[in-house]
Amino acid sequence: MRGVLIFDHLNDILFTKCNAKFAKHVEKLAKNQGLISEKDNNDSYELSANVIMQLFSPIVTSQQMMASQFGNSYTSINCEDGTNIVFDYSMGYTFLYISNDDIIFMKRSLGICVTIAGHVCGPDISLLKTSQEKSSLVSSLMDSWRILYKCEQSILTETVEQLCVNADLGSSTLKILQDAADKLKASEYPNVHLLVLVENKFLSLYSSKNSQDLNASDILLTVLLCHVAKVSNKSLKINDDPDVILVQRQNNTDNEEITSIGGKLSNPTTTDISNLFNDSDDSTNNDCLSENKLYSQLLLLGCEQSRTANAIHIFNLFEGINLITITEVTNLMTSSGIYDSFYYLNIINSLQLQNDIDELRPAFDNLDLSIKKTIDGIKKNRGNVGNDVDMCQRRMQVKWEFFRKKYVDLLKSWDQESVLQIESNMNGFIITMKELFKLTCFNKNFLKHGIDIVLTVSQLVKKKFNAFNDFLKVKAIKNFTLDSRTSLTINKYLEEFPGLVHFIYINRTTNRLIAPTLDFTNPETLALTTKKIWTMVEQSRNHLQEGHFSIMWKDCTFNYAYFLWFEDNSGSSLKCKTYINHMIKSFPLPGIMCGNYYKKLAQTCFPKISKNKIRIYELYCVHLGLATSSCVLEHSRRLAATIWEITGLSKIPTEIM
Repeated sequence: MRGVLIFDHLNDILFTKCNAKFAKHVEKLAKNQGLISEKDNNDSYELSANVIMQLFSPIVTSQQMMASQFGNSYTSINCEDGTNIVFDYSMGYTFLYISNDDIIFMKRSLGICVTIAGHVCGPDISLLKTSQEKSSLVSSLMDSWRILYKCEQSILTETVEQLCVNADLGSSTLKILQDAADKLKASEYPNVHLLVLVENKFLSLYSSKNSQDLNASDILLTVLLCHVAKVSNKSLKINDDPDVILVQRQNNTDNEEITSIGGKLSNPTTTDISNLFNDSDDSTNNDCLSENKLYSQLLLLGCEQSRTANAIHIFNLFEGINLITITEVTNLMTSSGIYDSFYYLNIINSLQLQNDIDELRPAFDNLDLSIKKTIDGIKKNRGNVGNDVDMCQRRMQVKWEFFRKKYVDLLKSWDQESVLQIESNMNGFIITMKELFKLTCFNKNFLKHGIDIVLTVSQLVKKKFNAFNDFLKVKAIKNFTLDSRTSLTINKYLEEFPGLVHFIYINRTTNRLIAPTLDFTNPETLALTTKKIWTMVEQSRNHLQEGHFSIMWKDCTFNYAYFLWFEDNSGSSLKCKTYINHMIKSFPLPGIMCGNYYKKLAQTCFPKISKNKIRIYELYCVHLGLATSSCVLEHSRRLAATIWEITGLSKIPTEIM
């Protein structure tokens, strides 16, 4: 049984994703409580939003009261029949996950749901109720994560796995992307990223000069989106289980277009194409241009304090090889200003319920700064915004001036009249903010703008990649021939460590992963080893959350080891001298998609050292069960010190603590 539910502050259901067992269970409860007739047979498992709201309102109300009034909300509930309920909270919306799964996995799954909803909807999660397109995208991304989590080391560890190629090929790939970015920049795309993924592995990235940084969690999101795009070629909707269903949305007034945009160009000529890449192979047949498609979506990328709205276009170069073009469609001041405004509005609403005037003052100051930032961002970009944005911004500004005066009066003396006026007019202000957010960040015209040139450039990149696409496909399947200056391979490298079955080396500063491909001839051996590795990662995370940075254990098959350590910029070891066990409880789960755990860990362990001067590394090792502890430790130290030999990146030897 599995179901994900999202509620707003009025307990209205915004989003439901569940399997047939959950639907049947809800139907049974509804009949027992007289919410539906005993005669009704719900063979199609179409849940009623009204029934769900009535069944879950008591627990959702309790959760919201604990969060807003006392700041001490539930994290999970264990039921007698083995059912678990996990809670999360974002922007005033309550997220529930009901399942028989392990609590830790449920928390991670729900955290991923919150993260995905934030990228798809921004601060306005209510879009999931009015937009079938966005609710389907959230559902599809969750399914993709659940599928890839079970088979991809990068999704499991929340890292970017580098496809290691020789320097010449890497340089050629980067040059192709740079040329493509230059052509897009000339076509009114000043801030652009071009990224190539090969079977979920990272090959190359080129970002234009003034674009916002594309962090590792953004790349992982594009991996999930590529999986959605791949399945969307066969179906508009994907499910990890055949019995997954979505609740019907009521009052769906947003008749949105399908986001898989056909690849028809506005009659490009041979001259148009050759002008883009003068050295393109003219022998390639151009008739296939109209047969290709772009899969396009509007998403927010970046961390919470610096999110920008982006149009993401996925073009399938070859089977398993995707080109992702990411263009910023609004400036950082506008998008992050609106996002922060919603964030501080939510905080202020909670503080008003708690009558906490001391904390209300800084929250109001932050909200005031966020509103000003939004207005300045729109004015700065006024030449690129339409009349609708300009008028909406003016309405928002007028309403904010009213609220600002009322909050100033409220902070001088806790005047109940001011509180009532604020609360009675707040809904109209929030509606205007949502309208402004949609116009500036999620305007569907952003996807249509320049779509022809994006597709044309993508097709030309495909021509450039035609010479080595077969090689990349083989590399993606068996990513172990990692050429370096010494032509060393991981196969030969592993021979230097007798008894070492597998390792995962992660640079947590860049969140890049190096690991041999799981490749065993015997399917049973592969299944066993994969299961053991996945269990090892989960066990290591559990110990990490208890403050253990180095652990070893064994079972009847393998010997396992996990190490996390810190270095300064010179490669010297940094040792944590602060007792952090009591602080770790407030950290996000280990990973980067639900919040950067490792960044927070480094700041807590070394509060007096700049975060830019701290490097973080992780190492997982799997040895045969006969290996001794001293052998595992010696191998781990040597592996961490010499891993640079197969990556080609200089690495100062380090010490595993």
